[in-house]
Amino acid sequence: RERFRFARGNKILWGTRSGPWYSRGMKSFADVIAGARKLGTRRFVVAQAADPVVLEAVEAARREGFCAPVLVGVRDEIESAAREAGVALDGHRLVAVAAKADAAAAAVRLVATGEGDVLVKGLLQTSELLKPVLDKATGLGRGRLVSHVGVFIVPGFDRFVLVTDAALCIAPDLSQKADIVRNAFETARGLGIADPVAAILCAVETVNPKMPATTDAAELVKMAESGAIAGGRVVGPLALDGAVDPEAARHKGIANPLAGRADILVAPDIEAGNVLYKSLTCFARAEVAGILVGARAPIVVTSRSDSAAGKLHSMALAVLCAAAPG
Repeated sequence: RERFRFARGNKILWGTRSGPWYSRGMKSFADVIAGARKLGTRRFVVAQAADPVVLEAVEAARREGFCAPVLVGVRDEIESAAREAGVALDGHRLVAVAAKADAAAAAVRLVATGEGDVLVKGLLQTSELLKPVLDKATGLGRGRLVSHVGVFIVPGFDRFVLVTDAALCIAPDLSQKADIVRNAFETARGLGIADPVAAILCAVETVNPKMPATTDAAELVKMAESGAIAGGRVVGPLALDGAVDPEAARHKGIANPLAGRADILVAPDIEAGNVLYKSLTCFARAEVAGILVGARAPIVVTSRSDSAAGKLHSMALAVLCAAAPG
């Protein structure tokens, strides 16, 4: 077994790359799907499942062998959507609610009580789903910010690239950025990245009090070094080229050995994160998956604009993250 170094608190420990969450050499979404399949079936609870597009995605995951669908919503509407999608509901668990407005709370309750492993957004707004997720009495919170993590296979790169947060947290403060990094480390563990490096992206590589993102970056580095952020290493402030290109980092005279080797790119705010995310998909034609992390269970939030492959990748990623050690 190959040994690797990892952080726990302020200690550096050694472990072996084994266990169901780790897939040696995971470098593609085909590997992610294969890894999810090896973990066996997980219960995917779909909130407001009366959506043909989501039902098609869930059915694809079921055929791949890692999804047992639990469909929550108005029965007649789910059955109608299934007919439109050409999806047979035989063998699917259907949890009927009286009205569409009840579907999100019912789905979250199933996951919270152990009757589901992964939460999936159906035909409703993300905010409608997050309201019961974040309910302090009955939700899925665990005292940490919930954030979005995008996982990319970029042509020309030999590793996964994670981008966060491009979809949920508008203008995170230092404490929220720390949770965003923790959530990204958790996602990296699901992908088998033993010692992930998170780069805090800024416009420059020097700390400038007039640029709050750079001062936040310096503080996040200190938090990781002290063990306040565990699970990986943090470097910053770094511009994008200095984060992902070792040659660019050397040319700029950046001495930090982590420069140019980032697995995770932490954006300063949602605008920068969203532009980076969509640049990778629109210009670089990167393959992508994305989930919400930070709750007690992964949350799959797919969009009608996502490709069928992207939806399937996101569901497989959720299985790996649900199985990864916390």
